Amino acid sequence: MSERKPPLGAPKVEVIRRPGAAPTPSVVPRPVPSPAAGSSRPPPAPRPHGGPPRGPPKRFASAPRGPTTAEGIAALAKKERVPARIAKGDLEGKMRAHVWRKLHPEEAKRFTLAYELMEKMPNLDLADAFGIIQSGRSPEEFLARKARGQVKTAIKEARGTVPREEIDRWVKKLIDDKAEVAVVQAERTLLDVLSSEGPVAFTLERTGRVEKLQVVLLARRATWDRMAAGLERDPKLAKKPQGVPREPEKRPVADPRPFIPHSGKPVHVELRNGISFTLPLRAVGPFDVLVGPPGDEVFVPLHAMLRWRAEEAG
Repeated sequence: MSERKPPLGAPKVEVIRRPGAAPTPSVVPRPVPSPAAGSSRPPPAPRPHGGPPRGPPKRFASAPRGPTTAEGIAALAKKERVPARIAKGDLEGKMRAHVWRKLHPEEAKRFTLAYELMEKMPNLDLADAFGIIQSGRSPEEFLARKARGQVKTAIKEARGTVPREEIDRWVKKLIDDKAEVAVVQAERTLLDVLSSEGPVAFTLERTGRVEKLQVVLLARRATWDRMAAGLERDPKLAKKPQGVPREPEKRPVADPRPFIPHSGKPVHVELRNGISFTLPLRAVGPFDVLVGPPGDEVFVPLHAMLRWRAEEAG
């Protein structure tokens, strides 16, 4: 039987024979070659303190491409059809824009459509273009809804900045005096006594609750009797008054602030049931105005107006 050779690199085993004893193997370690033995490559030098970190560079890192100005970011975002944050990162040496597009194909597609829409409608900004794509509406419908939302916000802010104390005092005096009032609605006039006022309705002693949106004007009965005969009336609106939209942003007059500079001056008011008149402006509230001389004031809700204009004092 042939003798098996040990595997390459295994320690060499030498058998030591002693007289009168069984042979005992002895393990003789093979010398380890020095780092330079059989190779011309020098050993790695130790990394100095504070040197660059070991390991491969970041996956998407690149050298900065230039100063990140707002104009540069916008130009690159438009060119690459990407969000501004991605264009900014690209300019700063982070993820390149084309890499982001490959990693996020669905979002990249939406931004491509948005930029194409901006090219067709130069007055459109990216936020609106992206909103149109996301909503699925036509540009005209989207912009109309946005405009109504902006008007609604402006009206809400206006109502919060205009005080109503003067008009509240006038209404409270009517209640305290138990004065008979004329509540003019679109097609009829109620003669009753005002007993209370709530946020959205008046309460009359005999008639009961009357929603404020149904009121065109309110005045003491004596005041109304004096002015009713001399009022101008539009026959078409008198026959078919214009309705009041529930949404303030859809009404012809809803913001009280334009009235404020004309306090004390005559204003011409046209109401939705065809009545129109010119009287001095006494007070402006969040939802209503008072017009007329002292003692003969007329309460007019903004929702009852179709249009108004300031008149030159004569």
